[in-house]
Amino acid sequence: MATSPDDDLGELIVRAARSLRGRWREVLEPWDLSPHQARALGVVGRTEGLRLSALAEGLRIAPRSATEVVDGLAGRGLVERVPDPTDRRAVLVQLTDEGRQVQAEVSAARAADARAALGRLPADERAELARLLRRFVDG
Repeated sequence: MATSPDDDLGELIVRAARSLRGRWREVLEPWDLSPHQARALGVVGRTEGLRLSALAEGLRIAPRSATEVVDGLAGRGLVERVPDPTDRRAVLVQLTDEGRQVQAEVSAARAADARAALGRLPADERAELARLLRRFVDG
């Protein structure tokens, strides 16, 4: 049975994602963070206090899993739980000063790695790839 170009394209996308995910794990080694933890730092860092349910939604994981991720980050002093000023029954998660520093370092390292990984493509092809992938994921 012959494969279609779309089958090959789907496989290429999966292989590209695996390659980037493997590189991402290597990038995170100096901070001893998992990809989930790094993503959580990014999501929390984009908001000045975030409920666990919103974090779970932002990470596309179950609320229980978000609690586990936050527990791990809080244990390392990267995030803290604080009372929600608008609802005294609720708790918000926010970055600590150390968490902000680590998040900024990780973000810079990831951007540098992405530039290195995609640097084999000329700028116009990278721009076209970005445009096509946004259209694909938003569509």
